[in-house]
Amino acid sequence: MRTPSAAAVFAALVVALAGCADAPALDTALPDRLVEAVTGDGAFRHLAELQRIADANNGNRALGTTGYDSSVEYVAGTLRDAGYDVQTPTFAVRRFTIQDQRLTVDGGPVPVTALEYSPSTGPTGVTGPLAVVAGEGCQPADLVGIPARSVALVRRGTCTFAQKAATAAGVGAAALLVANNEDGPLTAVSLGEDTTGAVPVGGLSRADGQALAGRAGAPVTLALITAMEESESRNVLAQTRTGNLDEVVIAGGHLDSVPTGPGINDNGSGVAALLETAVRLGGSPGVSNAVRFAFWGAEEVGLVGSSQYVRGLSDADRARIALYLNLDMVASPNAGYFVYDGDDSDRVGAGPGPAGSAAVERTLAEALAAEGAPPAGTDFDGRSDYGPFIAAGIPSGGLFTGATEPKTPEEAQRWGGTAGAPHDPCYHQACDRLDTVNRTALDRNTDAVASTVARFALQTTPLTGG
Repeated sequence: MRTPSAAAVFAALVVALAGCADAPALDTALPDRLVEAVTGDGAFRHLAELQRIADANNGNRALGTTGYDSSVEYVAGTLRDAGYDVQTPTFAVRRFTIQDQRLTVDGGPVPVTALEYSPSTGPTGVTGPLAVVAGEGCQPADLVGIPARSVALVRRGTCTFAQKAATAAGVGAAALLVANNEDGPLTAVSLGEDTTGAVPVGGLSRADGQALAGRAGAPVTLALITAMEESESRNVLAQTRTGNLDEVVIAGGHLDSVPTGPGINDNGSGVAALLETAVRLGGSPGVSNAVRFAFWGAEEVGLVGSSQYVRGLSDADRARIALYLNLDMVASPNAGYFVYDGDDSDRVGAGPGPAGSAAVERTLAEALAAEGAPPAGTDFDGRSDYGPFIAAGIPSGGLFTGATEPKTPEEAQRWGGTAGAPHDPCYHQACDRLDTVNRTALDRNTDAVASTVARFALQTTPLTGG
């Protein structure tokens, strides 16, 4: 017998609960009422609690920690007290970890970064002569004649990293170094989880790759100590007991921090704005469509919680989701005001979102403009929890106040702040704390998400127009 998915069990439970409740009258004034009810101070109180949790749990709220577990209990308890039916389904997490990464060439150290999912060299590393490859190392012919058990050096480009690693293994290389084809180190790149037959792979900056290109034959020792760890985490899902279950509005953001800090802007701010909205909305509002709030686990290690959730939906359950709103970093210290470019009008990066995403963008933009912060677009770059929803064809959008990218002079003139400085200088650092968040941005974005949730909870027909 097939076991029902967590999503299916949750949906069935909510159907039963909704059928037992007396439906309240439709609250046509909900958008204005909810914006009036939510406050930046209310959201900030939730942020303060997340900071307290981190401080009591080794300074973070990361996957697999007591800080994350305490965050789940706080969010779930707050939502239950507000009248929601709340579930905290578990999911498995396979996490790639790096214990050590070292490279020496002729006895001298060279900075190296293990590519995600690189096989481990073992604790003693691998040693062999440096084999400099003229091309990108995509085909066996590129590596003809290199010494057996050598450490091959190739350039980034033309084919996938996985293909380069398999090609190097096929000609008997002991390991592979890939030099970047643009300035800076080679980071945030992956071999993919299936590394069958691949050799260990380390990434180099373009400058270091160019320096090593003239040292063919030099003795190399490469140590990449990596492992795959199995763990478990939880999402938090809360749904109103009223509203059409065939037209569900989901608003979500990730609950976990990185291990290096408490994650107050990233993404305590999104969590706080959503919690304030959910509490003020209440579990049984006068709405046409059901509202589901989602707090995702393991986002910081690859969008795992949201991906597992979407993957576990049946076709019918997926079709019942009208749209998804994502909040990830909405109180950056040097804040910008960005909405995801649902219609690709900016012509930057990825294309448009699924049909209906343009309407989500317009609604969020109107809400921010009403708060005195007319926004700019930002690309659907796939780096947050909207990614799985877009891949499933679900209309999506969201709010963002910027990370490490510098604020432009035009943005500073438009919104204030410091041109040339990062939107969030504490991104993924220990200083991402309560005292660094931009409370004005938190207030504005909380109002914007409250307005947008309320408008779509009353009516989703605008989605058919964009």
